[in-house]
Amino acid sequence: MTRFLKNIILFVIALVLLPLSVANRHGVNISLNPFDPQDPRLTITDVPLFWVMFCAILAGIAIGGLGAWAKQGKWRREARVKRNEADKWHREADQLRAAVADQAASNGPALPAPGKDSRAA
Repeated sequence: MTRFLKNIILFVIALVLLPLSVANRHGVNISLNPFDPQDPRLTITDVPLFWVMFCAILAGIAIGGLGAWAKQGKWRREARVKRNEADKWHREADQLRAAVADQAASNGPALPAPGKDSRAA
């Protein structure tokens, strides 16, 4: 169901972006020098406008993703600490089980065998 909804949303986005890119095919000049926009060394010429818009959208998505990732850092750190602690406790429990099994094997059975009455003498 999630895959279906994702495909529907992507289809709707494609329906919006395709006409947008066809309508904005004309070239634009991008000046990277804010102090002298006419400087030809720092000007990119005849870039289709839809590429500029798509790049701006992708840059926004990337910056937003990095911001969310950085904001969730404390939760990832806490999960890592808890996972290490759980692993430590599991190792300790395994060692105790092994020690009890070794002790039981060397001392014989700790409980009387089933069917024998331990009170009978």
